[in-house]
Amino acid sequence: MRDIRSAVADFYASGETFALATVVDTYKSSPRDAGAAMAVGASGEVAGSVSGGCVEGAVYELAQEVIASGRPARETYGVSDDDAFAVGLTCGGTLHVLVEPVDPARYPELGDVLAAISGHRPVAVATIVGGPGPLGARRVIWPGRADGGLGGARLDAAVDDDARGMLAQGSTGILRYGADGQRRGDELEVFVQSFAPAPRMLVFGAIDFAAAVADIGAYLGYRVTVCDARPVFATPKRFPQADEVVVKWPHVFLREIEGQIDERTAICVLTHDPKFDVPVLEVALRTPAGYIGAMGSRRTHDDRIARLIEAGVPEERLARLRSPIGLDLGARTPEETAVSIAAELIQTRWGGSGRPLHATDGRIHTDPATRPRIPAGARRD
Repeated sequence: MRDIRSAVADFYASGETFALATVVDTYKSSPRDAGAAMAVGASGEVAGSVSGGCVEGAVYELAQEVIASGRPARETYGVSDDDAFAVGLTCGGTLHVLVEPVDPARYPELGDVLAAISGHRPVAVATIVGGPGPLGARRVIWPGRADGGLGGARLDAAVDDDARGMLAQGSTGILRYGADGQRRGDELEVFVQSFAPAPRMLVFGAIDFAAAVADIGAYLGYRVTVCDARPVFATPKRFPQADEVVVKWPHVFLREIEGQIDERTAICVLTHDPKFDVPVLEVALRTPAGYIGAMGSRRTHDDRIARLIEAGVPEERLARLRSPIGLDLGARTPEETAVSIAAELIQTRWGGSGRPLHATDGRIHTDPATRPRIPAGARRD
């Protein structure tokens, strides 16, 4: 829901009942991950997607029924010889979608949830999606409090504990309990959607390439910061998609926020000037950032490595540096270069080969359980 929160906020502010469809579980080569959402307004307006186009028509019809009835519904969209083209899901996967009627009376916590997402504050939403409990019963969990209820104090307490653990990891998925919250049971399904603060992208160097990288970083769901020591270049007007523009020496700023950097952070050093990039890379390479890349020619790269070695950076840290930055797409313009950097970020996150899909075989998407744990990008929830 993160990517459609503006539309959801508008529907919610109208006071009319709208439908919110959310992917709660997937199997095999599903088009979208759990958490993908589509909202359908009372007038029929649509925002978002649950399948990238495969089953939107069927979900739209179900959403209209849910708005009319006021009752939530769960539907499974799969593939077989008989129904592959009936709803359009021809990729071979399976989607489980919950469609809920939403308005201020039914979901009084939604305004706070949307505000938390926009304010980069953690919040999780737990919803009963199967089993003996009331379908659509909901509990909203923050690190220090919770609102709503799932039908019993023991169940609420168990879900609160588990949801906070998932929120800390930024994970979304289904938890299974007994009817009264017993962890050894599995008849009750609770979908927990975590809205952890967006991962950070730190772009050092206020150049034209940085503007393109900031734009694509924002598009991918990063909270983007651009930093440069030169105030004439580091201005919000030049980087309208960045969440913040900082005028400081890059290594000084990075030291100040070093404790905020985690494995989801992407650091892009685009200055290709040793007086800027060597000091900031010294700091960056001792952080747990999941992606650290630096722009420059191979000659610049060799000189940079020599300077970092001279500065005492050990080889195991240097091995983390992606330089020259990006995948080999033949990029030339700032926009093309930004695409190559984004491609490497996505490859780092999901473990793709980087080869053309037509030159590979087997499944296109891997199961979440088998994906490498390198959280370098944003979830699309």
